Amino acid sequence: MPTLGSVFKKKKKDKEATRLKESGVNPDTIVEDSPVTPSTERSLSQSLGSAPSTATTANSHGGLSTITSATSQTPTSPIATGGQAEKDHPMTTPVNESAGHSRSDSQTLQKAENAVRATKGKYTLQDFNFQRTLGTGSFGRVHLVQSKHNLRFYAVKVLKKAQVVKMKQVEHTNDERRMLQRVKHPFLITLWGTFQDAKNLYMVMDFIEGGELFSLLRKSQRFPNPVAKFYAAEVALALDYLHSMNIIYRDLKPENLLLDRHGHLKITDFGFAKEVPDITWTLCGTPDYLAPEVVASKGYNKSVDWWSLGILIFEMLCGYTPFWDGGSPMKIYENILRGRVKYPAYIHPDAMNLLQQLITPDLTKRLGNLYHGSRSVLEHPWFAEVNWERLLSKQIEPPYVPPVRGGIGDASLFDKYPEETEEYGKDGPDQYGHFFTDF
Repeated sequence: MPTLGSVFKKKKKDKEATRLKESGVNPDTIVEDSPVTPSTERSLSQSLGSAPSTATTANSHGGLSTITSATSQTPTSPIATGGQAEKDHPMTTPVNESAGHSRSDSQTLQKAENAVRATKGKYTLQDFNFQRTLGTGSFGRVHLVQSKHNLRFYAVKVLKKAQVVKMKQVEHTNDERRMLQRVKHPFLITLWGTFQDAKNLYMVMDFIEGGELFSLLRKSQRFPNPVAKFYAAEVALALDYLHSMNIIYRDLKPENLLLDRHGHLKITDFGFAKEVPDITWTLCGTPDYLAPEVVASKGYNKSVDWWSLGILIFEMLCGYTPFWDGGSPMKIYENILRGRVKYPAYIHPDAMNLLQQLITPDLTKRLGNLYHGSRSVLEHPWFAEVNWERLLSKQIEPPYVPPVRGGIGDASLFDKYPEETEEYGKDGPDQYGHFFTDF
């Protein structure tokens, strides 16, 4: 069931506890009825097989200058530009989908993307028709809604203030809003706006129809090398972008990677994301994906995301995480600190070389933490045939297209839940509003 924020932490823990039981992984085979088949592997290998453009240059944080370029397929900003409302904003009127898109020069696009969007109090409950619940958690739920203005579908995360305070998630909730307000990237979820009433917080975000990468991986058991490379490359571009803004994501895993209706990734759930210009010490994340410096309660930096990328690639290629040990967090932590990784023989040599340089406790050797920053990851031989500009502009066909109908609010890949019985928007004393002044 696709997740749309930290509201789903409890459900994700249940998933993590049954990773191997659900997968029934046979390391030497890919199931015949897998959505990602060997034929997919061949076709994807051909589509990836072009060298990076010579126009791609290094930027100040060590990545590629192209990764922050917007494209015609990127969701538009909720802030109107040039006096005209943009088509995906929930407050605009319907537009002609066949209309063309103009491509601005890179300098203008860079400036627009770095601008912080205004999200506070942009909407009200009266702007949307609430249709159904997409997911529930310990302190809120996510609803599928339709804008009354442009008739498009969105996901609205509703968080109960009292529960957020009780579970000591005030800082993470405010951080999630603040980080999402700042970012705009083809492979990141878009936050269109926020608002609140006396009891609840509301976050209006993209509705991503295609479900979690977690579900696809479990159906496939493991991905062929080029398929894992495709998804890893999109994640790498998103991480490079976040790090260029001094944002550490800190919760990378298949459950937080959603597939849009075309099959491209969207990273969601920014509950652990934080702006960190140097180091931080907070212990947070998912046990299987924690870097050893986090487990050891040492100060850490952006390199923990590159460690997590290594764990993600390993899980996509093998169907399980390298430090899994019966689901016990303490055993997993012990294995992480021990640092021994057994690589199956079927892993491609270039992939193994990359993993050995990502899943390493030695920060002086971990790719992404070296002199050239993220360039050392993007320029690794495993990614040699990836054309990063084409990938960013979504010109490379994904290996899998979810079976959903786009643009009609198709929630068929989401589980069904009992609907909320408490009415939203009731007047009353706002006991916790002072904790969430930016909503």
